[in-house]
Amino acid sequence: MSQTAGPNAPAPATLPDSIDNALLRRAPPAWRPYIQLARLDRPIGWQLLLLPCWWSSALAGVAAGRAPNLAHLALFLIGAVAMRGAGSTYNDIVDRHIDAGVERTRGRPLPSGRVSVSAAKRFLVAQAVVGALVLASFNWFAVALGLGSLAIVAIYPFMKRVTSWPQLVLGFAFAYGALMGWAGAFAALAAPALWLYASAIFWTIGYDTIYAMQDARDDAIVGVRSTARLFGARAREGVGLFYAGAVACAVAAAWLAGGGAWAFIGVTAFAAHLAWQVAAIRAGDPRRALALFRANRDAGLLLFAGLALDACLRAA
Repeated sequence: MSQTAGPNAPAPATLPDSIDNALLRRAPPAWRPYIQLARLDRPIGWQLLLLPCWWSSALAGVAAGRAPNLAHLALFLIGAVAMRGAGSTYNDIVDRHIDAGVERTRGRPLPSGRVSVSAAKRFLVAQAVVGALVLASFNWFAVALGLGSLAIVAIYPFMKRVTSWPQLVLGFAFAYGALMGWAGAFAALAAPALWLYASAIFWTIGYDTIYAMQDARDDAIVGVRSTARLFGARAREGVGLFYAGAVACAVAAAWLAGGGAWAFIGVTAFAAHLAWQVAAIRAGDPRRALALFRANRDAGLLLFAGLALDACLRAA
């Protein structure tokens, strides 16, 4: 992949929300911009994309009375990393001019000039090929269902220009895995998977509203819309409503799948974590917003652990 030198001073080795700095330090210099394009230095993105897939696989195990399919869990892991990278690269290509006007994002590889648009497009295709190979490993129904998500992914970067609800569109995309695990297990969809999808959509809107609170000031300057700007000083109440919806729908999904005590313990732990996040929100504190956003990995793992343990005990 070719690189181009930017017209300004070199961008910093890490970006403001980077967490895996060791990966960047150890990688060859030519690879570092691509690591940042794929968000490999910010693993929370692929983790949040992966967790609804794992929830769905575990919920399918609960319904079927068997442990979650380990091969499916591994495939979802690979697919989440690849497709999060592809989606982020596509988003950066579309948003490169907006990113140049936002303090937190102007150091990204495209607006800083460290990667050319043509090189980013080739990198996007390479990641999409990996994702396609993973999808092809599932049954025909899951393949067709997975292809349906591409339209949502394609329109998402443009939504922040036309609506204050881009987080809703992101929810449809990032929550899609809540359908895929069930489809991979049964080659069909059923009510528990649909309720789980609704739960993941509400969850995504909530945590991405928290994430958008970091950029509310700059977004207003460059004309980017978000639920964080829409709710303003009442962002905490808005997040609380979305999180309440996520918990209610998760309860419905577990109930309809025939979940036992451990499934509902997982839902309760998930609810407690979300309640803590809402209580901890502070307007005008970008660092706290980023920390709370990242904490959703643990919230999602709590729900997965409860569902997976319930499924494993049924299989024993």
